[in-house]
Amino acid sequence: MNDPLRVLIVDDDFRVAGLHRDIVDARPGLRAVGTAPTLAAALRGVQEHAPDLLLVDAYLPDGDGVKFIASQQIDAILISAATDGSTVRRALRAGALSVLTKPFEARVLEARLDAYARFRNLLPEDRSTNQEQIDRALAILHGGGDSASVGRSATETLILSHLGGDEASAAEIAERAGVSRATAQRHLAALATRGLIEVRLRYGSTGRPEHRYIRPGT
Repeated sequence: MNDPLRVLIVDDDFRVAGLHRDIVDARPGLRAVGTAPTLAAALRGVQEHAPDLLLVDAYLPDGDGVKFIASQQIDAILISAATDGSTVRRALRAGALSVLTKPFEARVLEARLDAYARFRNLLPEDRSTNQEQIDRALAILHGGGDSASVGRSATETLILSHLGGDEASAAEIAERAGVSRATAQRHLAALATRGLIEVRLRYGSTGRPEHRYIRPGT
């Protein structure tokens, strides 16, 4: 099983930081590695924990969260009370993957975190990728987390339940779920497009490679 993605929360309000930490820890494939109330503490956290993702407040007691994002080679989401376009553009130029404006409901952050986890799943560091995967990953990231639940049919739910934590082919899943191979393949492709499952290739001695399907993080 893959290690969870590490998230560092940078916010000077300890109540907000604690809430965001709890939200992170509740998301599959993510783990909060700490909270930092200042940029100085954030730098120490980066050195100690090597996070994969930063949640950074725009306004901190000892500096500018946007500049901090720009100084780090780490994926980041900016959280800001400022809603003006210049702040948003500045954050994006600094490298922020997303901008959340306060106040927002917990489900909004949950959706962004889920989208980020699927984005990372489609762009693994240890394997090569292709243009289709890149386009799909960017669509998931910028589309937020809602795409995970849109169009989830009873058949897709059935297929996911029979996939479980195993790696399987479309034919194997079709047999388990009691549907045709074409139906299983169609729904598996849709689930993969939304980042809910991974597609892996198994190469045999001859012929075309077999597509294998597996849930992220297994």
